Amino acid sequence: MIVAPGIYDAYGARFVEQAGFEAVYMTGNGVSACLLGRPDVGLIDLTLFAAHAHRAAASIEIPLICDADTGYGNAVNVRRTVEEFEAAGVAAIHLEDQVSPKRCGHLPGSRPVVSLNEHAGKIEAALAARRDPDFLIIARTDAASGLGLDEAIVRGKAYRKAGADVIFVELKGSPDIVEELRRVTHEIDAPCLVNVEEAGVVGDLAAGELDQLGFRIAIYPGLARYAAGYAIREALNVLKADGSTKRARSRMLGFKDYNEALKLPEVEAWEKKYLLSR
Repeated sequence: MIVAPGIYDAYGARFVEQAGFEAVYMTGNGVSACLLGRPDVGLIDLTLFAAHAHRAAASIEIPLICDADTGYGNAVNVRRTVEEFEAAGVAAIHLEDQVSPKRCGHLPGSRPVVSLNEHAGKIEAALAARRDPDFLIIARTDAASGLGLDEAIVRGKAYRKAGADVIFVELKGSPDIVEELRRVTHEIDAPCLVNVEEAGVVGDLAAGELDQLGFRIAIYPGLARYAAGYAIREALNVLKADGSTKRARSRMLGFKDYNEALKLPEVEAWEKKYLLSR
């Protein structure tokens, strides 16, 4: 199973790669927070996200998986969405069957969804639009929250039949969620992706346990945004209270570690080879 920690910019992507993970996931929720300082309620458009994803993909060697919301419109818009993300160097996108404007799957309440046939058509359009067969189309359904798990599984099967490479069934935190996860992987004949929110039962499951449940990709969209937000707030509180960051420095990167994360030694070696020798 591939574990893809969630990030919202190129800086975070560097840390994921350096930690030895096989892939990285760019969360729409985190990008909305990063670029707009706003919640994930459909405010980010294709141009903003694709340009941001391009910078992250260019900063790493491992594959970048991206949240592409609803494809930013109908099947015609989906065509351009695929073209833009593929041109950005992204390895995979997921397209969800929510109505527009979408809302983050972890916000309270159910998610209205378009018809099964409409989204299956969008998946077919995405496949027709891609030029690189290694660019993965992940079909996501948010039907479980409003229409029930049975309908979500029916949709997952239909989206697989439409050609999706991977199926992503978004589930709410019900008491039976582990059994629901097992149903998803056992009843849908496709590689399945699981969304691991930090809070709740799924967040407490180890990657090995998710692997045993039958999942092939696990994304952790909240990891960077929650960790960074906590650390920034704590450091600011120290500065506000003390007038310096001294008390927080043991929990902050030093300048050397910071530059190593940005691969400054690689830049310096390049300078030495191509500039200083001239």
